Amino acid sequence: MTPHCETASPAVLYVCVDRSPEASGTATECAQTEGRAFAQERGLTIAEVVTDTYGEPDPARRTGWRRVRQLVQTGDVTSVLVRWPCAIAPESAHELRHRETSWLRDHGVRVRYTWAPLTRPGPLA
Repeated sequence: MTPHCETASPAVLYVCVDRSPEASGTATECAQTEGRAFAQERGLTIAEVVTDTYGEPDPARRTGWRRVRQLVQTGDVTSVLVRWPCAIAPESAHELRHRETSWLRDHGVRVRYTWAPLTRPGPLA
């Protein structure tokens, strides 16, 4: 069901997770499942799923994040769905996250966090 307040708009689902041998894809699957559910609940269409391996703090140096920027520049998406802020850049490099989210906003694209505690109204959302 699509809420009446939102129209179907294209989004990119960005997944940046640690791909350690112990995780064996579980974190990636969880982030993708959560992102798809988030999109469906809000009437968004996922145009593309883009992934990166967590580790490089500067998103501009990651292949996947550069693809996200390319989709934004071509006007193919109106939202970037990401599980939580640290997937864009870790807390130790929060200025890089702010740089990227500002760049997205300047291009008319909204960042939306899909992790349940961040989707609730309140100070963290």
